[in-house]
Amino acid sequence: MTRVPNDVARLAGALRGVVGQLHRRLRQVDNAEVLTPSQSAVLARLHRDGPATQAQLAAAEHVRQQSMAATLGALDELGYLSRTRDPGDGRRVVITLSDLGEKTVRGVHQHREEWLATALVDGLTPEEHRRLDEVLPLLRKLAQR
Repeated sequence: MTRVPNDVARLAGALRGVVGQLHRRLRQVDNAEVLTPSQSAVLARLHRDGPATQAQLAAAEHVRQQSMAATLGALDELGYLSRTRDPGDGRRVVITLSDLGEKTVRGVHQHREEWLATALVDGLTPEEHRRLDEVLPLLRKLAQR
């Protein structure tokens, strides 16, 4: 294992804390939302990555297939999913977002982005906007590791 310098370890802890705070704050923006974090994560993944099987979703979300089945069942009941047979393998079921699911995800994303844009305008200076913009490529690079 690589030895991590103390200043880098401190930076890692601070970054994790700030990203976690921001993530929780963005979730609070939609406090009327009836979805659990797991349900929101599955909807976001289907929106971002497209159709998937239950097994693929379970692997991507690092949960057991039984847990994913429960999550998908709840989302089905809300009308957020569509299921079709895989044309290449009729035994497999492919899960996609329904029209309502797409509309819901887009609405949540739009609402959160509007909140964040307002927070940026009200809370940061134009110079801070520029500095934050410069850091985004580094954050993307970290997220892709």
